[in-house]
Amino acid sequence: MIFINIGILGGDLRIIFLSKLLIEEGHIVYSYGIEKESEYNQTEKCSSIEEMCNICNIIISSVPFSKDGININSPFSNNIININKAIRVLQNKTLIAGAINHEIKEKAKELNIEIVDLMDDEQLTVSNIIPTVEGAIYVAMENTKYTIHGSNCLILGYGRIGKLLSKTLKDLGANVSVEARKDSDISWIKVYRYKDIHLDSLSKELDKNRYDIIFNTIPTLILDDKKLKIIKDKNKDTLIIELASNPGGVDYIKANEYNISVIKALGLPGRIAPYSSAKYIKEAIDKILN
Repeated sequence: MIFINIGILGGDLRIIFLSKLLIEEGHIVYSYGIEKESEYNQTEKCSSIEEMCNICNIIISSVPFSKDGININSPFSNNIININKAIRVLQNKTLIAGAINHEIKEKAKELNIEIVDLMDDEQLTVSNIIPTVEGAIYVAMENTKYTIHGSNCLILGYGRIGKLLSKTLKDLGANVSVEARKDSDISWIKVYRYKDIHLDSLSKELDKNRYDIIFNTIPTLILDDKKLKIIKDKNKDTLIIELASNPGGVDYIKANEYNISVIKALGLPGRIAPYSSAKYIKEAIDKILN
């Protein structure tokens, strides 16, 4: 393997553990925007993005790249890293990050920045589901007074996360109901013997059944005023765990008004299993470097 200079720009504990793995492999890693982390940060710290880019042609950044579309996701930085300012410095470089929006990709193209979006890697996307599901169940256990075994759980959405989450909950002894829109998904939900709920009949099912925990994986509004009012009337102690990316699927204002507990459990791989997640990211990056 050829060892190279690699820059790290912002990121959470996953990226910090990733930098450690790259250093252990023999690469020289420089960083800007992770200076507040001292226990695992073994990088050569730069005083500016310009300094780092003078040394490195490959820059690895956060997954997701940004949470607000304005600044780079950098919880361990003393500074706010504005995307527009940073991207101008990255001209003619390779930027590796995750969930980079279309507008940023277009700007990068104008500046001859080669963009590699890690979320386009199917293997990494699937690998990230494991800590997401484990984290979601951890959040549920930490915020309820009863076991998962025997609890009534509703999963909204039957995508990648919904599939593994429903199986894991059932294996733990939960009573699992799954909502889906597509008839093909409803068929699979029936095959696995979960309680199947079509989107069109969700309000009716919420009114008929009492759910202890609702996991939402749908990134568009699904738990609106009407459905939240039903939940409040049926079981005011229902816990809603939001797993979908922003803007999510819950009317947070109404949920607060009805005193329904909603936990936004985003970025679980970085919070629950940063080292394992870093290894998954490194596998994807190794393919890119090779």
